[in-house]
Amino acid sequence: MRRYVILSFMVMMALSLFTGCGNNNDSSGNSAPEKATFTVGFDKEFPPMGFVAEDGSYTGFDLDLAKEVATRLGLELKLQPIDWNAKNMELDSGNIDCVWNGFTINGREKEYEWTKPYMNNNQIVVVLADSNVTKLSDLAGKIVGVQDDSSALTAIDGNAEFKNSLKSLVKTPTNLNALMELESGAVDAVVMDEIVARYTIEKKGANYKVLDESIGAEEFGVGFKLGNKELRDKVEAALIEMAKDGKLAEISDSWFGKDITTIGK
Repeated sequence: MRRYVILSFMVMMALSLFTGCGNNNDSSGNSAPEKATFTVGFDKEFPPMGFVAEDGSYTGFDLDLAKEVATRLGLELKLQPIDWNAKNMELDSGNIDCVWNGFTINGREKEYEWTKPYMNNNQIVVVLADSNVTKLSDLAGKIVGVQDDSSALTAIDGNAEFKNSLKSLVKTPTNLNALMELESGAVDAVVMDEIVARYTIEKKGANYKVLDESIGAEEFGVGFKLGNKELRDKVEAALIEMAKDGKLAEISDSWFGKDITTIGK
């Protein structure tokens, strides 16, 4: 009899452990559904839009926007750093839901499902502070650095007169790499996003200056795979809601000292 009592006790304990395991059960014992994810692809070397903080975490203006949007949509945000050259492959494979990182709409209108633009930007020229280059024409015969597969490169390609005047064009993996080339003297100037350039100069006290003339104007948006209009519409609606209730301006002010957003205005 004792053997059967012990055996019965062991079976009851095993059943108790089995039914008690798992963290998704609610008080009624039913399994709670997992929260749907929202995976944002971004360039982790594109301050202030998305980059690696000193503590190793991912931070940035666009990432803060994405976090707020995910919260409002009841989604779990996943930040996925990507190789900028592989962004289309990442979208097509379903590894990310969107590209959100100072992503330029202009020239790519038919390649993605876009939200309405939420910020304006320019492609500008950065040189060292002591450079004798003061205008675009001074770059004739000079070496210019630019991030590969970027809107800055697209702007250069679209300005044949400017491009043909250069001695050569050096393509780098990131804007930060291009600035390193500038500091080392390997290039005479860098064409890049104004948002990134001015943030770098202000926050890091970099020894740069920005030319008054720009290569081109553009708009930033959130880009989704063609056909994914449903998620695009939800994210766009959340951004417009944020513009109306002041959250968008609040996030912008925390990064730029003022509201520079355009959506919902």
